[in-house]
Amino acid sequence: MKLIILDRDGVINQDSDAFIKSPDEWKAIPGSLQAIAKLNQAGYLVVVATNQSGIGRKLFEMATLNAIHQKMHSAAQQVGAEIDAVFFCPHVSEDNCDCRKPKPGMLQEIASRYDVSLKGIHCVGDSLRDLQAGFVCGCLPHLVLTGKGKKTFEKGGLPPGTQIYPDLASMVDILLKTVPAEFFVAV
Repeated sequence: MKLIILDRDGVINQDSDAFIKSPDEWKAIPGSLQAIAKLNQAGYLVVVATNQSGIGRKLFEMATLNAIHQKMHSAAQQVGAEIDAVFFCPHVSEDNCDCRKPKPGMLQEIASRYDVSLKGIHCVGDSLRDLQAGFVCGCLPHLVLTGKGKKTFEKGGLPPGTQIYPDLASMVDILLKTVPAEFFVAV
């Protein structure tokens, strides 16, 4: 099975320090949904793994999160893309749960649900915690410079082997070799 794990905010859609709290606030990053369609066409199953502490902070309800994800699925389908599943952690860091990235629980749940090893699976994020969660599970870490990605890159401390890209679209083009890597400059 060809599986790829994507973070949501800052990778697929615009991020906000004030959280994405409504479907109206969810706006796709240009090219991200088309990149997911390319992954699908290449036989990849696309899964989203996202921390959504806005629920734990009582900034929005589960019904609102479902509506946001429905908008994301609908927007993806309009360009021929399919997101197979969305896994999320509703907790705040003080809850000390196992599913909140950088802990690996959410990714381990993905591995269990799909009955696959995560060794060698591509994991794309814009924050260090996205990359750390994937790395400890054996995933190949990919940092995009959208969302919080530039700040993450500047802080350093990335897991060994992290590949860096301007955005999801360029990551997918290089992964699928539709753009030669030698023409790519990350920074």
